[in-house]
Amino acid sequence: MKNWLARLFGSPGQPAPTPPSAVPAAAGVVNPPPSFDLDLAFYRSLAGGSAHAGEMPEGLILDELARLARQPEAAAELVPRVPAVIPQLLRSLRIDATSAGELARQVTQDVSLVAEVIREVNSPYYRATARIANIEGALMLLGQNGLRMLLARVAFRPLIGSQSGRLARQAAPLVWSQSEKCAMAASMAAPACGADPFEATLAGLMRSVGLVVALRLADRLGGAAPLPQSDDFARALLDSARRLSAGIAGRWEFPPGVAQAILQAGQIEATPLAQALHEGDRLAKLRVLCDAGNAEAREMAAALAGDELRIFDKLHPQQQ
Repeated sequence: MKNWLARLFGSPGQPAPTPPSAVPAAAGVVNPPPSFDLDLAFYRSLAGGSAHAGEMPEGLILDELARLARQPEAAAELVPRVPAVIPQLLRSLRIDATSAGELARQVTQDVSLVAEVIREVNSPYYRATARIANIEGALMLLGQNGLRMLLARVAFRPLIGSQSGRLARQAAPLVWSQSEKCAMAASMAAPACGADPFEATLAGLMRSVGLVVALRLADRLGGAAPLPQSDDFARALLDSARRLSAGIAGRWEFPPGVAQAILQAGQIEATPLAQALHEGDRLAKLRVLCDAGNAEAREMAAALAGDELRIFDKLHPQQQ
């Protein structure tokens, strides 16, 4: 994974960018936490409910996550690789002169990718006037930027959506749903924030990779025990997962702004990309919790207006 991303985003000979240190919590956040905490509610939806006897050892998990945050190369080994055709396609998409015919030829090398592209262009989101049944028609509708967005999601699905271990496997569908929605919402919020939509898509997808690592680690350390449910542990795990995501982004030589955005999202002095990511992450979690029937999330969603409501509505499963 790191090799193809190095070829895509930078010279293999250059050292991986080091993510900047996070601004202390005292600097404040863009949206002060309401009485309903989206992050804690999302964590509990992953963890599976109320407290149990025999929970996993909190200190052991957090200590090991801290070690991995200092060694992103070790954390990167806890996520799977991507389909071989994806890096070739993404490199081609960076070259303006690449023809639609060449892109179509590359897409058809992977049968599952062909099916994903056809499924995407026939979804309600694109509102095709007639069913599209071939790659050439799909590429004409998607355009180059649309294909970049789609390929980024396809590249990340095996990182998040298919996991080994009880906890990771149980949480994978929800984590992937939130990640995909976060990427979409961040890309839609990006123009108003002054950020690049494609980088916002990458940041949105990358945001939860560290959470996948944390869950796989918990599976290794805790066996069949449930995740701890305390607020302090949940916040510490989510913070460690965020730092892991930023560290892995640096290790894989993503654009430096992606790692920075993951660390700064929610802070007042945040980059435009971090602002878009924060908005995308918040709306995606809200959408996932609403779709799961969470009454407090639905109450919060009812207060949305303007661009927030427009983006939130686009995240509805029937609109994707």
